[in-house]
Amino acid sequence: MNSNPSNNTDSLTETELLKNRLSKMAFHCTQESGTEPAFTGIYTDEKTQGTYRCIVCDTDLFHSGEKYDSGSGWPSFWDSVDEKSIETEIDTSHGMQRVEVTCASCNAHLGHVFPDGPEPTGKRFCINSACLNLMPE
Repeated sequence: MNSNPSNNTDSLTETELLKNRLSKMAFHCTQESGTEPAFTGIYTDEKTQGTYRCIVCDTDLFHSGEKYDSGSGWPSFWDSVDEKSIETEIDTSHGMQRVEVTCASCNAHLGHVFPDGPEPTGKRFCINSACLNLMPE
């Protein structure tokens, strides 16, 4: 039996474990449906080729080939890696109607999707950098 409670992670809740593992901004965005300030995220201007994964569960979400500069201040993608990797639902918070994007595997809030993106989808997945982890090719 472990007599040192500081080394016993069995008693920590999933939320406490995430708070310990994620940055404050990543926790705020993924678990509290927060938004990082525009033009502050590490992936806003990123050009490295690779796959963007969920910071919480490591699920593949977006590929750099579908990333584009929308001028919005957040990483933007015109499509996801797989339609089954994300889920969407109507978000009426903050006095507006938007479509929230979450990770299908862990339900982490990622951002929102708008119908003003480039072809071929016409979508703009506006995603918080804090919710992503880039795995270079």
